[in-house]
Amino acid sequence: MSETDKAPGVALIGTGFMGKCHAMAWNNVATVFGVPRPRLEVLCDVTDASARTHAAAFGFRRATTDWQAAVADPAVDIISITTPNGLHRPMAEAALEAGKHVWLEKPMALTLEDAEAMAALSAARPGQVTMLGYNYRRSPAFQAARALIAAGEIGEPRAFRGVYDEDYSADPALPWSWRLIREGGGLGALGDLGCHLVSQMIALMGPVAELTAMTQIAIPERPSPDGPKPVENEDSALALIRFDSGAQGSFATSRVARGRKCRLQWEVHGSDGTLVFDQENMNELWLHRANEAGFTRHLTGPEQPDFAAFCPGAGHNFGFNEMKVIEARDLLAAIDGAPNTGPDFAEGLAIERIIHTMAASEGRLVRLGEAT
Repeated sequence: MSETDKAPGVALIGTGFMGKCHAMAWNNVATVFGVPRPRLEVLCDVTDASARTHAAAFGFRRATTDWQAAVADPAVDIISITTPNGLHRPMAEAALEAGKHVWLEKPMALTLEDAEAMAALSAARPGQVTMLGYNYRRSPAFQAARALIAAGEIGEPRAFRGVYDEDYSADPALPWSWRLIREGGGLGALGDLGCHLVSQMIALMGPVAELTAMTQIAIPERPSPDGPKPVENEDSALALIRFDSGAQGSFATSRVARGRKCRLQWEVHGSDGTLVFDQENMNELWLHRANEAGFTRHLTGPEQPDFAAFCPGAGHNFGFNEMKVIEARDLLAAIDGAPNTGPDFAEGLAIERIIHTMAASEGRLVRLGEAT
């Protein structure tokens, strides 16, 4: 059997922003990390013309408009799902039932009930790997921050301060779309942005014990060809948090924050120091240790996890798509038997519980696990 025959076969469903990102990751993972080159078997899109065009551009052997056929294809081992949120559950469940591994973009599902069902099905099939697209956790700077905390470099983590703001919905003239209703988009800023912040928060601080939150719809209607239509999901959210460890946290996210493009910013305050990170300056990690006058800036470089596979020189900036290549590498490693660095569907469910609890809190203090 040739090395090509041993390599996993991939089907990609969706060709938008994240579909292209997955395609670039699949095309580059072997070059960067020296793993067997995946077989890019099938690309699925809504129209035949788009499927054929993108299959050729992305390097896939075949094109289809039938996602069920792509999932069932015997040459396919891994399903990359980059579709609108409402299709996540049926596609992921069909893939698991067909015996495939699943790489699914966030958020995990439209509703908490959907996420629970998906996690249960995944748990019943332990031989199949699931991974969710929280690629910001693959940043060398973020991985270095986790390692510093684990090594006790800032002492006991006492507090987390986190914000994820963008302005892609700040213009009230922006047309209405499926993303703005519960049936099509699920949660709003929490499901699109806040879940990323939660994924990093729990990786740094551990599980959440309780929280109180409030949400806001800042622009209640959007224009459409049929006249103004209502916005159903939140434009922003705020939360106060207590972790299982006893540490406290604050959380904020907005899709209507003028001037903010990708402000995924957090601080961890420890008994002996503080770490600071901002995704808009993702190649910098700031560290303060007790008795130092201020903060030290650490540029991303080959001494941090995974950077050297891309570039040998410190300060030669890392980017969004590179993190996705690391995620593809980690998925392939898990399929080969290495520990799943996740988030898998089990950890994804924990993230969904947190953001859905925030959405339902309405100022009440809620312990995680209580009915929302």
